[in-house]
Amino acid sequence: MTSAGVLPDFAIRQLIGSCALRAQPEITAAQVQPASLDLRLGAVAWRVRASFLAGRGRSVAERIAEFGMHRIDLSAGAVLEKGCVYVIPLAESLALPPGVTAVANAKSSTGRLDLLTRTITDGGTEFDRIPDGYTGPLYAEVCPRSFSVLVREGQRLNQIRFRQGQAQLSDSALAALHASEPLVDGTPLISEGLGFSVDLRPATGTLVGWRAKPHTGVVDLDRIGHYPARDFWEEVHSEDGCIILDPGAFYILVSREAVTIPPGYAAEMAPYLAMAGEFRVHYAGFFDPGFGHAAAGGQGSRGVLEVRCHEAPFVLEHGQVVGRLVYERMFEIPEQLYGSGIASNYQGQGLKLAKQFRAG
Repeated sequence: MTSAGVLPDFAIRQLIGSCALRAQPEITAAQVQPASLDLRLGAVAWRVRASFLAGRGRSVAERIAEFGMHRIDLSAGAVLEKGCVYVIPLAESLALPPGVTAVANAKSSTGRLDLLTRTITDGGTEFDRIPDGYTGPLYAEVCPRSFSVLVREGQRLNQIRFRQGQAQLSDSALAALHASEPLVDGTPLISEGLGFSVDLRPATGTLVGWRAKPHTGVVDLDRIGHYPARDFWEEVHSEDGCIILDPGAFYILVSREAVTIPPGYAAEMAPYLAMAGEFRVHYAGFFDPGFGHAAAGGQGSRGVLEVRCHEAPFVLEHGQVVGRLVYERMFEIPEQLYGSGIASNYQGQGLKLAKQFRAG
């Protein structure tokens, strides 16, 4: 399609074949997504005193020796405690060719659990951003914020996306794309990406979201549809189109707009503006080609918003802009789209908790 863009699934497999992507044990077909690769936890974790970046000329192993408290075996499963910080070597490592950069992000279910997960590298000065030519190991920094979680070696909490050249669409290019293929229902708000707002006036009923309970049991990440939502979440209702966010609380809300990602594009969710309010929206941020698109069995999918309020209570109102989607060109259209035969959990979604929870 272009000389620059996000690498699709078959190009990721080529990186694996050329040993630019390495792993022990070997990477499986199930890890390769339409525009990203799922990363797997290794066999051990280190509880550390604080979050850190390696910094130029330093390795993550050096910083673990400096800040580490104790080593945890994940081979049979272990609990990561709420409020603690852990560093976990990943099974995958990189030897990126010149001109190919990478960006990592938490997977959707990881963000919806308020499980802060960021990727760090040797010599790294930013979370989740990996420069071209990087050769070395990958680590996940994991900090459970709302619930303690049971994790095991091989689980996939974060994912990585590869880019060649400049892939991001300008506002004018984004407007032209919307004109040819509507990206949202209604008039788009385009400013450094596609703006989206919060839905606090549902079509039926008054349920607009959930708030994490402060004192709960452990969530085993392998138990799908297992936990009654009421044991971990409080329902949030609104009859007048607004809610008040409590400082320190974590909420699951949903966007008012139904979003479409055409097959030749990918997107990443980004915060809107720091001055827009006393809250942060989003932890997990990749939207794959085909998300909400008719070609992949979708009819528009709303974005789930992971919201944490900061220092002061804040009134959030229906239709308030809270985030933006940054669209990027794909290098080529992937062989498989999101939702089309790859067991995608959130195609056609509305307001929805992480896959570990069930209604009740």
